[in-house]
Amino acid sequence: MTSPRLALMFPGQGSQRPGMGLPWVRRPGWAVVEQTSEAAGRDIATLLLDADAATLRRTDNAQLATFALALVALTELRTAYPLATFPGACAGHSLGEYTALVAAGILDTEDAVRLIVARGEAMHAACVQSPGAMAAVLGLDAGRLEELAVGLRASGARVWVANVNSPQQTVIAGEEQGLERCAEAAERAGAAKVVRLPVGGAFHTPLMIPAAERFEEALASVRFMPGRTPVVSNVDATAHRGGPEWASLLRRQITAPVRWSDSLRTLTADLACDHLLEIGPGKTLTGLAKATVPAVTRTTFSDPLTEMAAAA
Repeated sequence: MTSPRLALMFPGQGSQRPGMGLPWVRRPGWAVVEQTSEAAGRDIATLLLDADAATLRRTDNAQLATFALALVALTELRTAYPLATFPGACAGHSLGEYTALVAAGILDTEDAVRLIVARGEAMHAACVQSPGAMAAVLGLDAGRLEELAVGLRASGARVWVANVNSPQQTVIAGEEQGLERCAEAAERAGAAKVVRLPVGGAFHTPLMIPAAERFEEALASVRFMPGRTPVVSNVDATAHRGGPEWASLLRRQITAPVRWSDSLRTLTADLACDHLLEIGPGKTLTGLAKATVPAVTRTTFSDPLTEMAAAA
């Protein structure tokens, strides 16, 4: 029997929740939390065990907590499922791209943590400078939503398409007034629902340009290794091997839309992966895969107390 060609997927900011570290705290993989805490100069265990929803909504906290827990899960998984050490490809949604780069051997853990700390601080500062929000629009074509956003920007609104997640879900982001106007226009155009996201800014939009500029210094200080597995980039939905081009890709990612549905097609069509495995808190990416590439096997590993099971 031929082994499946496995693609690892890692969630991003917004998947965090209070107490999400509790099921893992007595597992061997929990040692990763001490490692990441030392690299970050932060008590990440407290974020994973004791932080409330408001604390975790803050960008810098959410990013560290989500990354650390995904790495704990990956460490546990590789012990029980060695195939996860050498997948066919990796991808991560926004922040999750950093976990994907670690899983692929392109970034080491300490460098990834340092980048995430710098990224979180830069994005938090940009949020303070230009407050914003994000919302998921369900049941409206991404192209139509982009038309609405372009029209609103022509009249002075500051709102953009930030994530193209699946044929049924697109995320918009921007300043509060622009976001509200775009949400209302989307509903008039036939959107089934608009749902606010638990994040603290308008990520993947031009409001993050100051963050991208500030982040350049951190990117210049780390080494992107050759790696052992390709990673599909958010910004162009193309598979990239390791190397210095990742500095440019990660800088662009801060202000560019996340092309997640295209990334899933790259994983399954171009790279021929026939098993998508989501690792970390929640099952968001599994749901998006079901909507985008329904014929492909989907699995989640988000809780050490339950065995992996193929998604329905």
